[in-house]
Amino acid sequence: MSRKIDKTKMRRYSKMVRKLMFSFLITLIVFALLLALVGYIVVQLGGSVTHLPGIGIFILFGLCFLMASAAAYFIIWNFFKPLGDISKASKKIAEGDYSARLEYGGDIAELADAVENFNYMAQELGSVEMIRNDFIANVSHEFRTPLSTLSGYLTLLQDSSLPDEERNEYIRKAFFSIEKLNDLTDNILRLSKLENQASLDEPVTYRLDEQLRECIVMLEPKWSAKNIEFELDLPEQTYTGQRSLLFQVWTNIISNAIKFSENGSTVTIKLESTEHHYKVYISDEGIGMTEEQMRHIFDKFYQADGSRQSQGNGLGLALCKEILDKCGGKIFVTSRQNAGSIFLIQLKK
Repeated sequence: MSRKIDKTKMRRYSKMVRKLMFSFLITLIVFALLLALVGYIVVQLGGSVTHLPGIGIFILFGLCFLMASAAAYFIIWNFFKPLGDISKASKKIAEGDYSARLEYGGDIAELADAVENFNYMAQELGSVEMIRNDFIANVSHEFRTPLSTLSGYLTLLQDSSLPDEERNEYIRKAFFSIEKLNDLTDNILRLSKLENQASLDEPVTYRLDEQLRECIVMLEPKWSAKNIEFELDLPEQTYTGQRSLLFQVWTNIISNAIKFSENGSTVTIKLESTEHHYKVYISDEGIGMTEEQMRHIFDKFYQADGSRQSQGNGLGLALCKEILDKCGGKIFVTSRQNAGSIFLIQLKK
């Protein structure tokens, strides 16, 4: 410990010596320049420095030295102090203190830009750290719930006197918890892969209207169980893009429309083609959303309807938005409580 302290003291001492030497060097340079300037002015006026009295030369040297010292201090203060502040703040950032901020009131544009960029970097790093902490907390919570449920059902199943009907029900619920864990893991892996993927696969050309129909057929067990009808307006349209990724988008949004719709209601899917875009409208007659809920539905782990949390994990729409961002598409939503929701997915041609 003492050896570490000694090294720190030596570094500080060495830094102080270098700063003093640099200050002295700047002072000498400015002093020499001032003397040369004064000598030049005297010569131009027809005089000679050697004709000055001793006290005059002394005063001249003293004034030049004071002016040189002031200039050196000004240079060091305006240039090296901000650099020192940046160094100290960078160390705080490296230690995990993202609240570090800098202030600069000087006139050097490059330093002003550096300070502004540093503050922006610190702010963004703080935001990323906060998101990371929230993400870890949410993942931990989302995993804990089905794991606790699964543990409870497995404990109950150890009872040998349990009736067959109850035993089968607990097994069914245990498998449901396992399925939810699998879905959560898959969505997290998909999000992580998308967020860290620099380039996408080679785009393919396919029928967009047929892909939408495939999604509806795949989700048949869900909408059949609720007697939901589909109203389709899907003219033949050929699209070139990320087929597998967009299949996930349609699956998630149509699945949500089914989940939040009442029994016997209708889900409408409409495909339009404009000069520059394809537009897909997916609307339902479900419970709808408030303005506050619409602002957060694309946030990771956010679930607008708390009563249906057991049916999802709040990653589906976040995954859709990430996919569309990567593919150059956009997603919009309009909704009113108890009046359904309309999702608009816009894809570039």
